[in-house]
Amino acid sequence: MGAKDIYHQAVKNALIKDGWTITADPYPLEYEDVELYPDLAIEKISEKEQTQRKIIVEIKSFISPSLIKDFEMALGQYILYRNLIQLAQDEYQEIYLAITDEIYETFFQRKSIKAVVKLNQLALLVINTEKEEVVQWIN
Repeated sequence: MGAKDIYHQAVKNALIKDGWTITADPYPLEYEDVELYPDLAIEKISEKEQTQRKIIVEIKSFISPSLIKDFEMALGQYILYRNLIQLAQDEYQEIYLAITDEIYETFFQRKSIKAVVKLNQLALLVINTEKEEVVQWIN
């Protein structure tokens, strides 16, 4: 297991404020001969629809000198986790990449990044880490 991202606790707190239950931190994702550890598994029951959503969240800080390198690593990790979730037929069928609102409003608004996000169908969870609040779910 790797080190937790610097916004790990802020993301957890935002999700709890938003009514989610943290069920694993980190979440052991196993398929065949691989065991990986996405940051969080969360659940929420929708009273309206009487359904339960189960989501995996991978948190990325984007704090290195190269945001492109950070994006490259996050994208690869996200796709790998998403593929393993599908192959393992895991109970958690959705995965979101959690990022700060600042990174979303700047780096993720670049035309090239928006195109890659759309092409790879990245689901994003945008968090205000100062207020520890969910800003937006994008899928």
